[in-house]
Amino acid sequence: MTSTEALPSRLLGVVDRMPASLGLLAGPDQGRVSLPVRLAWSGPTEFDVTDPRQRLTLYRTLMDCGQREDIIRYVNATLLRRDWPRIRRLTARRVIALWERRLPELAA
Repeated sequence: MTSTEALPSRLLGVVDRMPASLGLLAGPDQGRVSLPVRLAWSGPTEFDVTDPRQRLTLYRTLMDCGQREDIIRYVNATLLRRDWPRIRRLTARRVIALWERRLPELAA
């Protein structure tokens, strides 16, 4: 038997999980970050934020799975702004639009 009910949107709750401003982001700008299993249940759990590729994976994981407190704790505002053009190309347009609407300085 198949269900005709639509799956919930991937965007459900995205806005509620975003920080209200970039100024709240208190993530490190160097060193390693270890994510709890609830966030990094598949793939790497530890990331070197000085490595751009690892940081990109970390930030995209947090955008997809993290709660607001996780994003505030692990994402660095300066590094997010620097990485935003790459994140923008690799993330769903609708998710990017929501982030840029909430944090217009990312779109600038």
